[in-house]
Order: sequence, then C-alpha cells, then structure tokens
Amino acid sequence: MPKVKKIPQRQCVGCREMKEKKTLIRVVKSPEGEVSLDEKGRKPGRGAYVCPNVECLRKARKSRALERAFEAQIPPEVYDAMERQLGGGQ
Repeated sequence: MPKVKKIPQRQCVGCREMKEKKTLIRVVKSPEGEVSLDEKGRKPGRGAYVCPNVECLRKARKSRALERAFEAQIPPEVYDAMERQLGGGQ
C-alpha cells in the first residue's frame, strides 16, 4: 500500500482559512524586530501566513492579526511596503 504524503496546512491571518502551506506567503518578524514578506519561507524568525492577495493582507491589517501574532506594533509603512510587494500598490 503506497504511503500517503501529508500536506502541511497553515491558516491565513487575513481570511482565517486553512490552506496548503506552499500556496501562502510567510510574513516574518526577524530576531532584530524587522517585519517583511518571506517569499521562499526560509528567513529566520517568527512567522505568520497570508494569502497571496492584497485583500487578505488588508483584512489582517484591519484586524491587527499580524500585530497579535508577533506581539509587536507594526508601523503603517511596513504594511504599505508589503502591499506594494504583493502588487496592490497605492
């Protein structure tokens, strides 16, 4: 009987839906306290996941989900930079 490979699931902090880890983008808070998008999922630090669309990032911003996940204040400039990086520039 073939072994079934388990697919890692993560919850988007914006829409709160469980999705495959590889379809989500990791937002990471580095040990130095810098918050940024982690496209490859390999940067060191505390991570949270968001869907690769701007609306989920905006929902996470409105509900302060990333601030709760990282237990730190996130400046508006960081959110704006992440929105531009996702393609929803203002």
